[in-house]
Amino acid sequence: MLELLDYAFMRNALIAALLIGAAAPQVGIFLVQRRLSLIGDGLGHVALAGVAIGLLTSSEPVLTALVTAVLAAVAIEVARSRGGPSSDLALALMFYGGIAAGVVLIGLSPQGTPANLTSYLFGSITATTTTDLYIFLALTVTVVATSILLRPWLFAVAQDEEYARASGLPVVRINLLLSILTAVTVVVSMRVVGLLLISALMIIPNASAQLLSRSFSSATRIAVAFGLVSALGGVVTSFYAETPSGATIVLIALGVFCVAAAASGIQHRRDAAHARAERHDHEHGPDCGHTAIAHGDHIDYLHDGHRHAAHADHYDEHAAGGHTHEPGGHAHEHAGGAR
Repeated sequence: MLELLDYAFMRNALIAALLIGAAAPQVGIFLVQRRLSLIGDGLGHVALAGVAIGLLTSSEPVLTALVTAVLAAVAIEVARSRGGPSSDLALALMFYGGIAAGVVLIGLSPQGTPANLTSYLFGSITATTTTDLYIFLALTVTVVATSILLRPWLFAVAQDEEYARASGLPVVRINLLLSILTAVTVVVSMRVVGLLLISALMIIPNASAQLLSRSFSSATRIAVAFGLVSALGGVVTSFYAETPSGATIVLIALGVFCVAAAASGIQHRRDAAHARAERHDHEHGPDCGHTAIAHGDHIDYLHDGHRHAAHADHYDEHAAGGHTHEPGGHAHEHAGGAR
């Protein structure tokens, strides 16, 4: 497997995937909280117009895409904050305007549609150059550092914009900053994931993390871990399977989501079983009508197929096996896990 590191383009792609996997979920979690999950798609379409400008003028497409996406992010947020078109309508305008401008500008190119345009749209592991890597590194450090330093403010505005405004937070500037961070993340990811698929890497790891986490901070950490697994796994898989890297990354992210959903469902069923085990309308005892079974130093009662034992002010569900004693108390096996 390590032979892939013998290729310079694979080393570049793996480093780019590492950067993308770390940055995209940290921005995406605030988009999910604000119900702006599709803004990455809108900015991706606008960034396509920036790529077309770079190709048409023989400039660096990454830089022209960055400028175009940031300007679009600023324009859309300013319009929204001033009572302009609603967020949904503004995003739709970005979708259509960006893709149309990109197609027209590419059509004006003397050489016609470039062969590497697909790599910008859907990602390609061979597309990331060393120059791109330096630009992506600088942009990723900026995105991650800003997200971490301003996380309390970003979180407050994402949770309740009106309360944040009443608390004196600069809501417009914070929303503007989030839009710019999203635009930068789109451009960072376009070489490996593709402009049409980058939104998935910002959203899907966060959707998976929310199934397993119990706090915002833990959701962020889990989302970043899932983002790294998806990005790195997708690049490696695409190398051996000879598939587009962007689509492969997204499919792995969806696979992780399915596993997280299954794990969450199992945990919920265990929690429900434990809740049922603790819920009784009567006290167990010699005359309660349920079969008594000796279990170590106490008695279990067979109730609806479960063995219940009194524990403080509730009942625990015990397995057929034994239990372990610990100093200061003992640990029971519960349907929902040890407690």
